[in-house]
Amino acid sequence: MISYDRLWTTMKQRGLSQYRLLKDYGFSNGQLDRLRKNENVSTFTLEKLCHILDCRIEDICEYKP
Repeated sequence: MISYDRLWTTMKQRGLSQYRLLKDYGFSNGQLDRLRKNENVSTFTLEKLCHILDCRIEDICEYKP
């Protein structure tokens, strides 16, 4: 399972809210909901988050066997 728990920590550290992802970066409620529920998201979405947060993929997700 891929967990996105690290995303929320990284967003808090960088001062980025879910509201800003929606309004300033064009994320949809559906994308955020999938991230909250640790469901499938596209590599495009992960790349976009890394770019916005200026971080590595390891800062937003991790594999949990």
